[in-house]
Order: sequence, then structure tokens, then C-alpha cells
Amino acid sequence: MKFLNGRKLADKILKNLKREIEEKQLKLKLAVVLVGENPASEVFIRQKQNACEKIGIDFQLFKFPSKISRLELKKEIEKIVKDPINSGVIIQLPLPKGFNAQEILNLVSPEKDIDVLSEKNIGKFYTGNLAISPPTTKGIRRLLKEYKISVKGKNVVLVGAGRLVGRPLAVWLLNEKTTVSIVDEFTKDISYFTKRADIIISGVGKPNLITGKTVKRGVAIIDVGIFFKRGKAVGDVELKTVSQKADYITPTIGGVGPMIVACLLQNLVELNTK
Repeated sequence: MKFLNGRKLADKILKNLKREIEEKQLKLKLAVVLVGENPASEVFIRQKQNACEKIGIDFQLFKFPSKISRLELKKEIEKIVKDPINSGVIIQLPLPKGFNAQEILNLVSPEKDIDVLSEKNIGKFYTGNLAISPPTTKGIRRLLKEYKISVKGKNVVLVGAGRLVGRPLAVWLLNEKTTVSIVDEFTKDISYFTKRADIIISGVGKPNLITGKTVKRGVAIIDVGIFFKRGKAVGDVELKTVSQKADYITPTIGGVGPMIVACLLQNLVELNTK
């Protein structure tokens, strides 16, 4: 069994981005909007901030209370997006209950939407007319390519159909001529699908959802799910039992996470060097 080292590849991507930023003398700034208190979101934001500082991108966090009104939040985000100093804008998900996430995400203009979450950019991505890809999709694609894991003709199971992981990955995989199955909490027997999968990509944040009993030998597993239990990060995959069967697996820390951040910043650079 081999761990897919996302941190090593992400460092390589960031190193190349830093060189490009310096050579082209780019002045970039990432603005991140956080609404309410969410410990997991704050961890992810720190990772983005650290990566920005490492390669010479300015960073600013805009924090708003969870009780802010919808109209006030929209007004504040519109100001952030219109400010020419902000090269890219991220709305950190999840938003507190009561907000229509897509309505808020649509406030980010396409040229600053490095997360590819606005309806305009999602539509362009789904029709193959977008220059960048959603960071999670791009990160997983790069990681599989680095370890020479082909998806063509494989049975791939996506656990979860969320806007960040499952949906955009399904589009990419279908274009790559794979057989794709998408399962979620409403699927009667998830193991029926996972036991037949050549590749499993899971991103639901349910600790130890996938065990050694629910996978076949030789499977490659990409674990995007993360759940913080007593301050410790736990993935969707039970490493102890799954590692006895899998050929490849991503660790909870240092797997997909660093790749998503690196590809996010790659999107930022690409959208500002047309």
C-alpha cells in the first residue's frame, strides 16, 4: 500500500507559482469571506493564508457575525468583489443556516471566482468552456496523474454529491470515459458499489464510513472527507483496515488538502495572467 503524498506535490506547485509571480511581477491579493464561527473553516483559512504568504500573495480575511442580515452581507461582499485590489474572492463554506449559499456565491464575479462556485463559472466548467477547474477536481486529477493512476475505463465510485467534491468530479470523470457511480446517505447499500470500485473518492466528512470490509483488493482511495473529533482530524476512511487491501490511499493530513489549496492559488494566478 502506498500513500499518495499530496503535500509534496503541492509544495512543488507552490514553488512554481512563486517563481511565476516573481518573474511576471504579479501583484495579487486573495480575499476570504467568513460568516460566523466555524473551527474547521478557520483551519482551512489558515492553510490558505500560509500558502499565500509562502509564495508572495497578499491575503485578507473578512469576518462577519452569523447574525448579519442577508442584505447587509450581500452589500459587504459586493464591495469586496468590486475592490480592484482583490484579485480573487472566496466565500468560505459552509455558511450559517438561513443563508442561500448559491445566492451568496453568485456575488463573486467570474474573473475573481477561483473556487468555481458561481453559477456562471459552474456552467462554463460543465460545458467545457472554462479556462480553470474547481480546485478539488484539479487537485485530485493532478495527484492521480503524479502516481500514474489512470481513470479511463475504471469503475469509480463518488461518495457524496456535494458542490465541492462529487458534482464537479462526476463531470470530469465522465469526460475521461470512466464508469461513474454516485452514492450518498439515501443509497440503500453503499458497500454494494464500493466493493466493486477500482477507485473510490469520498468527501462526506463521516468518520470511518469506508472500512476494509467495504472495498476490494487493489483499490485506490482518495479521502477528501475531514471531521474534527476532539481536535483531531479524522477522514471518511478507516485507515487501519482499508490499508490492508488498498494499493493507494491518501492520508487524512497531507493528502488532498494541500493539493486543493495549491490548485486554488494556481487558479488565482491563471485568471490574472491572461
